[in-house]
Amino acid sequence: MERSTQILVEALQQALAAGEEQRLYKSGKLDGLFPGRTGPPGDAAAQALRDGLLETVRTEMKGKTIIEWVRLAPRGVDFLHDHLSPAAALTELRNALRVNRQGVPVWLDEMRASLHALEERLTADAQKWHQRLDSLARRAEDTLRRLDEAGPLLPRDLADAYPWSIDALNYIDRRKNGGAPDDCPLPELFAALTRAHPHLSMIDFHEGLRRLNERRVLRLLPANGLADLSQPEYALFDGTAVLFYAAR
Repeated sequence: MERSTQILVEALQQALAAGEEQRLYKSGKLDGLFPGRTGPPGDAAAQALRDGLLETVRTEMKGKTIIEWVRLAPRGVDFLHDHLSPAAALTELRNALRVNRQGVPVWLDEMRASLHALEERLTADAQKWHQRLDSLARRAEDTLRRLDEAGPLLPRDLADAYPWSIDALNYIDRRKNGGAPDDCPLPELFAALTRAHPHLSMIDFHEGLRRLNERRVLRLLPANGLADLSQPEYALFDGTAVLFYAAR
């Protein structure tokens, strides 16, 4: 992984774990997502804002310096999933194995030209590596196939009635696998879904969540208090309970 990408992934993980707005840059002893404004950290921060992985919540002026406060956007959750999921890691391993296998004959030719005395030993070692690489490649391919075939267990009638429900389950899984310490707030889930389903209405969203909850596909959980209800239009009511979070 390139240095700037590694910095970006670490910053997004920090934002996800915090669950609240963070300084974009560190300042002295004050924490921030990125250690500096220049070099790879600056490039990573610029990419995060440019690609919508982080969204600016507010800004402050301190002298001539603009201090930006940001929080993780749904695109940032997807970015973490793409770079940290088992499927992404296995895909990277599979590609590396292919490159290494192609390089073995070239490597042998170069060594034979300079170290004739070691030819037999090198050939034997190369054969062993071929066997190991073939075995690893088969295991990676098999695991990738199982991951592709596996999906959220969703009854067919629910999938047909609410086409966005599969994306909802996948987003909740990606968020959890990325290291989110809390359950998914309904405003965040709705914002993530409307990127792929721009015509999704609040009524259909609420109705689908109730059906998924009834069929035990996901769980709807209550708000922790009034502080959670800054966007009350996303909440669901169940008797006296105010439901504001979703979990698998």
